[in-house]
Amino acid sequence: MTKADLVDKVTALGDLTRRDGEVIVDVLFDSVIGALKSGDKIEIRGFGSFRTRQRNSRIGRNPKTGAKVDVPAKKVPFFKPSKELRDLINPKAIDMGNIDPHHPPAM
Repeated sequence: MTKADLVDKVTALGDLTRRDGEVIVDVLFDSVIGALKSGDKIEIRGFGSFRTRQRNSRIGRNPKTGAKVDVPAKKVPFFKPSKELRDLINPKAIDMGNIDPHHPPAM
C-alpha cells in the first residue's frame, strides 16, 4: 500500500475531498515523526507501538572496495506490533484432532 492508496481510503470513508484526505494522512505521519524525533514512544492499542532504538558505533566495510569504514552511533525507528495485530496476520491453526486429513472442512 502506498501513501496515495492510504489517502484514497481515508477520502472514501466520508464526504472528504482528496486534499482533506492528504492533510489527514500528512498530519498523522508528521505527528509520528515528531514524537519519535523528540524521543517519545507512540502506542496505538490493538495496532502496535513505535519507538527509537540506539545503535552503537561500529566499524563497517565498504562492500565495493573492502576498506574499513567507521559507522557512527545513531537512532533508528522501530515498530513492535501488538498481539492483536500479530493474531490477525497469523490466524490460529485449526485443531486437526477431529478432522479427517483426507477430507478437510470447506473454508
